[in-house]
Amino acid sequence: MKLRHSPTSPYVRKVLVCAAERGLSESIELVVTKTGDPESGLRAENPLDKVPTLIADDGMALYDSPVICEYLDHLPGGPTLFPPAGADRWQALRLQALADGLLDAALACIMESRRPEDERSAGFVRLQKGKISRALDAISADLAALEGSLHIGIITVGCALGYLDLRFADDNWRQDHPALDAWYAGFSQRPSMMDTMPPA
Repeated sequence: MKLRHSPTSPYVRKVLVCAAERGLSESIELVVTKTGDPESGLRAENPLDKVPTLIADDGMALYDSPVICEYLDHLPGGPTLFPPAGADRWQALRLQALADGLLDAALACIMESRRPEDERSAGFVRLQKGKISRALDAISADLAALEGSLHIGIITVGCALGYLDLRFADDNWRQDHPALDAWYAGFSQRPSMMDTMPPA
C-alpha cells in the first residue's frame, strides 16, 4: 500500500497511528505529496486533491481518513479499532466525528491566516475557535469515553490535541481542560503517538 501524506497533517497522523496500533506500518509506503501541485499525480487518484489518500494493493484509491482507517481495520492485524455494531460503535464514531470537526475548524483557522491580511475575517476565526472550544468542553465532560479499549474515537482525539499543540500552542487549551490535559499526557506516550509526532 502507498499513503500519500503531508508530515504535519493530523488526518495523516490518525491513519499512521491506526496502522501502527494494528501492526500494519511496515505494509505502507509513505509518499510525501504537496496538495495543489498538478505535477504530483494526486488529482488522478483523489479528485479532491487532499491527503491522506491511500492506494491499496489492488490499486483502489481510498480517502479520506475515516474511510482509510476503517479499511485498515478490516485488514489482518492487531486488535480492531472500530467496535462492532451496537452502542460502543456509535460512541466511537461519534467521538471520531467530534474530534475530526475540531480539526476541521483548526485547519480553517490556519487557512484563513494564510490569506492576504486585508482579506482575513476575524469573525470567521472567532466562529471556528468557538467550535474548537465547544468540542474541547464536550470531550472533557465525558472523559470516561476515553477510557477502556482503544478505538478510532480515542485515536482521533489524541491526534486532534496534538495538532492544537503544534499549531495553536499560544491558545493553551490545557488551562481550561486540566483533566483532558492529564489524559493526553499519558496517551501521547503511546509508541504509536511518539513515532508519528509531526515535525515542529
